[in-house]
Amino acid sequence: MGKSRRTVPEELLLLALDPATGTTAQPQTLDLGLAGAQLVELSLAGRIVPEGDRIAVVLPRPTGDPTLDHALELLRRRGSPVRAAHWIGGPRLGLRQTYLAHLERCGMVTAVPGQVCGVLPTTRYQASDDCTNAAIKQRLDTAIRTGVPPDPRTAALAALAHSVGLGKHLYPGNEGRSSRSRLRDLIRYDPLGGMVAHAVMDVQNGLPSQQNRSAQAGAASSGSGGRTGQRPAAGRGSGGGRVVASRVGVR
Repeated sequence: MGKSRRTVPEELLLLALDPATGTTAQPQTLDLGLAGAQLVELSLAGRIVPEGDRIAVVLPRPTGDPTLDHALELLRRRGSPVRAAHWIGGPRLGLRQTYLAHLERCGMVTAVPGQVCGVLPTTRYQASDDCTNAAIKQRLDTAIRTGVPPDPRTAALAALAHSVGLGKHLYPGNEGRSSRSRLRDLIRYDPLGGMVAHAVMDVQNGLPSQQNRSAQAGAASSGSGGRTGQRPAAGRGSGGGRVVASRVGVR
């Protein structure tokens, strides 16, 4: 994959970068959005395809992008299609810092060391080319303003930006309300981006964990019913639920 085109994860992170503070908006949910953006980019590169709400690897050949190739290899190791929500909610937190370091290596951002309260070390990030960020935002603005269906890459970027709550960062205040609504509506123009964006929102709402807990409780109930003379221990189902919730995406 050549670097003439920025990837969807790179563009999502650049959109989230606040030029005034040098920090990223929505840091708590941005990791989830970046994991989803990797799926979108791998699909655009022909490496994976959706199978319902699951993701299947169809071409394990590396893309040449180290961050994407790491994700592709993890997907390949699963051996079978994986639910998008389970993948996005898996133990890969830290993608924001991984991509900030990646953008710095690529020359897209510059790290500026500083201090908080004159004591604690911190790092701010400034876009190396403000025109690049403006161009990314302009694509969203054009799709919102004209109503013309955007290309799949822009539609997926809009869907992911909405899913992690960047709408209020990109279009703040009451005057940005209609733009935020139209940003959300762009989700319908790219089926895969929409599916991934909904998976991101499901993970934020804890739905994969709840579904796993329900399945676990049902299995435990049927299993204990088949054991003569045994009564399920109090609290066993809730304890199992906690274990499953902490391992979402591991299977």
